[in-house]
Amino acid sequence: MWSTKTNNILGAIIVAVWLIVGSNYIGNLLIPPFEPVHEATAKSGNSEAPAKKEAKKAEPAQPLPILSASANADKGKKVAKKCVSCHTFKKGGKNKVGPNLFGIIGGARAKAAGFKYSNAITKMGGNWSYEDMNKFLTKPKSFLPGTKMAFNGLKSAGDRAAVILFLRSFADTPAALPK
Repeated sequence: MWSTKTNNILGAIIVAVWLIVGSNYIGNLLIPPFEPVHEATAKSGNSEAPAKKEAKKAEPAQPLPILSASANADKGKKVAKKCVSCHTFKKGGKNKVGPNLFGIIGGARAKAAGFKYSNAITKMGGNWSYEDMNKFLTKPKSFLPGTKMAFNGLKSAGDRAAVILFLRSFADTPAALPK
């Protein structure tokens, strides 16, 4: 038959299970459990997070003149800190891994004296327009296949516009803003 020892053991097990289940329930009320987003969920749009990402991708791209109007050269200076390891901006500055960028907006492509450009940019010729610079900064290797520039690009259109305004400031006569 049952002894008091058996009753104590069964009672201890029931109390332990009750404590575990109760603490799990209270813990889930205080901190909801994390539910990972699976690829199937993201594709079907059943989750709010993927829906927000898709909505963000679906936003129409703003034209460069509108972005330039709201851009800030000071922000461009912060974003361009990525550039200073390879480029200089001062008039008469020396070339590094990349050419000096003084007067680049509106200036001729492949013009920095003493810098050996890739064949791709030398053959392209012409001048750097705002639109070209925007496309180049988005993804250099896509805009100019064969370029030696190893930079992956700037995804944010606002960051690109800010950098372009910052680069524009490095000229004797800055190019007119795009209209």
